[in-house]
Amino acid sequence: MANTERVLIAGEWRDADATGTFQPINPDSGETLEWTYPVSSRADIDAALEAGSAAAGELLRTPVDKIADFLEHYAGLLGESSSELSAAANLETALPVSPRLADIELPRTIDQLRQAAAAVRDRGWTMPTIDTATNIRSMYGPLGAPVAVFGPNNFPFAYNAVAGGDFAAAIAVRSAVIAKAHPSHPRTSQLLAKVALRAIQDTDLPPATLQIVFHMAPEDGFYLVSHPLIGATGYTGSRRAGLALKAAADAAGKPIYLEMSSVNPVFILPGALRERGEEIVGELHASAMLASGQFCTNPGVVVLQAGDAAEQFIAAMRSRFEAADPGVLLGPGGVHVVGEAVRAMQDSGAELLTGGAPIEGGGCRFQNTLLQASGEDFLADPEGLQEEAFGNANLFVVATDDDELEQIAGSFAGNLTGCLYSHSGGDDDPLYERIVPHLRRRVGRLLNDKMPTSVAVVPSMHHGGPYPATGHPGFTAVGIPASLLRFSMLQCYDGVREHRLPVELRNENPNGNLWRRIDGAWSQAGVAASDAA
Repeated sequence: MANTERVLIAGEWRDADATGTFQPINPDSGETLEWTYPVSSRADIDAALEAGSAAAGELLRTPVDKIADFLEHYAGLLGESSSELSAAANLETALPVSPRLADIELPRTIDQLRQAAAAVRDRGWTMPTIDTATNIRSMYGPLGAPVAVFGPNNFPFAYNAVAGGDFAAAIAVRSAVIAKAHPSHPRTSQLLAKVALRAIQDTDLPPATLQIVFHMAPEDGFYLVSHPLIGATGYTGSRRAGLALKAAADAAGKPIYLEMSSVNPVFILPGALRERGEEIVGELHASAMLASGQFCTNPGVVVLQAGDAAEQFIAAMRSRFEAADPGVLLGPGGVHVVGEAVRAMQDSGAELLTGGAPIEGGGCRFQNTLLQASGEDFLADPEGLQEEAFGNANLFVVATDDDELEQIAGSFAGNLTGCLYSHSGGDDDPLYERIVPHLRRRVGRLLNDKMPTSVAVVPSMHHGGPYPATGHPGFTAVGIPASLLRFSMLQCYDGVREHRLPVELRNENPNGNLWRRIDGAWSQAGVAASDAA
């Protein structure tokens, strides 16, 4: 198609076998941008699968240091391209170049790639286990198949299918990546892929180590995640689309790791409210308004106990919401999602305190919105009042007493995070001890006295949680090396001759630093010849 951008397949930018086209928009102005992108047909997907499968086989034979070299080189090239990349992302998402894109998100993306490279060299993610008495040895290793990555709209760099955490994790375990770009920021994804291809060529990795298509019909997405050649899928996005992809993958026995919806409940206990309510108002407002609420860890539901302090707290939040710039949502779909969530909460008994409607004028904006429900209403319809707005709309739930607070905590579905603010002198400790057992098993990350929006990119971070936050509570999308395990397989070797084993399982420690579990104890030593006999 004339003037239509090309897809990257088998190391070449080629004309797509397209079923249609689309153009991104500038959500700030509502204007259609100049670039036209293809909606790929199944022929493109088949070509990417064939090339990705061949590349995955080559990557199995690629030295791990070469994989690390690529990740480090790609990280460096991204730093050199910061201005161009940030300008493109700003145009497609309206997120500010500074500080959000150039100063925070792109450096985080670069750091993730470098952390992945370090994990590759360290090899610790493989968790080698050796039992000398039986000569049975096991470790986590590559799938030997390509991984599909579906990127979201809210992080054009850090979660991008061609640069973000899922990409870094898949490459680190020597899987080729078939990236499905998000249609809200195809230009940004295209520029990232061009940088990645340069790094692939510079480090002499297989050309199809990364491939990208920009859009596809839903049924072709189902085809991709369930195909015999696919190894696994990483997905971040809406619950509706995620569950549809999961059904297709599950039917074919293919693993898929989903990050979907989360309202991230925040309990502000009575002592904390009396002690520092005004301070917490500021923290909550800053967290809720960050990127117009378009964070997967946005504090969407705040639970208080009835009383004068709670009324003052809610009134202060309402004043701040009404005075604040509503900001820009990521696209027309974002406006629709927020509106639908607000209506659903109202249908379930919530009272609208302020906002509640789109803002006319060409851009993608929605009024800053606050709702309130009683504890009784929440317990009567907890599902309806846990509708993720994914934007600048938040719900207060006001409980009558301690017992109702505890019941509310036990009625939440799975979330990425859950937070409790409590009195610094211990006044809330008995109530805390009642609530936290319920919340602990319903959230991936439990916080005390801080809002959940910040996700530190450190090995101990868990960015996951029970359904519907994710499709499996045992895995994380952030936190290397744990995030690598999603795209690996546990491999066992029984009586295999030592020279035929992966180097991680041979008698000699491959780098002298690798921790291995040998006969029940973690050790950096080699396996003694007498033990291995």
